[in-house]
Amino acid sequence: MESVENTAGLNSKKPASRNPWLWVSTLYYAEGIPYVIVVLVSVIMYKRLGISNTDIALYTSWLYLPWVIKPLWAPVVDLLKTKRFWIVIMQLIVGGGLAGVALTIPVSSFFQYTLAFFWLMAFSSATHDIAADGFYMIALSKHDQAWFVGIRNTFYRLASITGQGLLVILAGQLETNTGDIPFAWMITFFILAGLFILFFIYHYFILPKPAGDVPVLSDRSYKNVIREFFKTFVIFFKKDNIGIILAFILLYRLGEAQLVKLASPFLLDPVEKGGLGLTTSEIGFVYGTVGVIALTLGGIVGGILAARNGLKYWLWPMIFAINIPDLAYVYLAFSQISDLYIVSAMVALEQFGYGFGFTAYMLYLIYISDGAHKTSHYAIATGLMALGMMIPGMFSGWIQEMIGYKFFFIWVCIATIPGFIVTKFLKIDPEFGKKSEK
Repeated sequence: MESVENTAGLNSKKPASRNPWLWVSTLYYAEGIPYVIVVLVSVIMYKRLGISNTDIALYTSWLYLPWVIKPLWAPVVDLLKTKRFWIVIMQLIVGGGLAGVALTIPVSSFFQYTLAFFWLMAFSSATHDIAADGFYMIALSKHDQAWFVGIRNTFYRLASITGQGLLVILAGQLETNTGDIPFAWMITFFILAGLFILFFIYHYFILPKPAGDVPVLSDRSYKNVIREFFKTFVIFFKKDNIGIILAFILLYRLGEAQLVKLASPFLLDPVEKGGLGLTTSEIGFVYGTVGVIALTLGGIVGGILAARNGLKYWLWPMIFAINIPDLAYVYLAFSQISDLYIVSAMVALEQFGYGFGFTAYMLYLIYISDGAHKTSHYAIATGLMALGMMIPGMFSGWIQEMIGYKFFFIWVCIATIPGFIVTKFLKIDPEFGKKSEK
């Protein structure tokens, strides 16, 4: 297998294991940034560059597609090359895509050209997700997977804060100082491109080379690649209790998928429209500070406890934690309270519960993906996870407009019931995630 790595130009003389603290955090920070840039920051940039809302909504919505359909090419990552190879190469390509956006912002047809580079970044980032998640499962013991799941989720969310917060602030400051909006965004994307070159260099040297990180397919013939490609899907959908597995993936966050779409509009909408009438700065404090701290703590606590007692032990507490705090929004909608501290406390409660409860969800995806095709099977599972968030989110706005915020949040709580029902039928090894598996 060394020849495969060497022909790719990657040094094969890496330690089989390395302290996870050296790479888990940076790997998932690097994983989160392209997603938030492509899906969220692109919207702000195009708005500042004068693109119409109709075109922004239409074209940037399609950019989410690679993360939904990534299971279609996940087997290729499993079958060919190593996960380590895919990680570092995709980080280099993402860096090139960011530089491409920067270079094409000043040109007359910038919308078409930058969209092309965003598409390149989207597919590269989705491929990076597949490889990184597979590498995580290969390079860590099951105990360490449970322990670090909160850490990886935390740094993924910190990447979102960097993109939506620090990056936009930087671009805004450059706009103000230069008076040239395209130039400001060009500099911002050049800085991001440089960051990803640093990620590429760092992970090239720091990522370990675990013994299990080998291509599934040794015979690279076209016929075998195609056969094994379809075989991975067949094996996944022939898993025992696949109906329950699919129901859990799609329904576990049915309520949260709708709440997350309308939480910020609710906080921003004026009181006469059923909202709380918070200012943009207050939203930044409530979500950008209090909410993020609570979310982070919830994820870390969830990972620590799951590593101590296992997934099965904490499954029910975690599903209650992710769903019951939705009642905080029912209280806020009916009271329309203006006290920022109380609003922050309610948001913190919901975000802590989300971070804590999401731990069980991610560990279950790891649990069902175990096996020879774990990378592609995990990609299939996360693709279904994305679908479970996308579809409810699509119609949540229509429901809210039909029934108003008060009854919408009641509906969100009702929508959590299917997740409780399907959880009752899950079959999980009591030892999965426990320290004894180390």
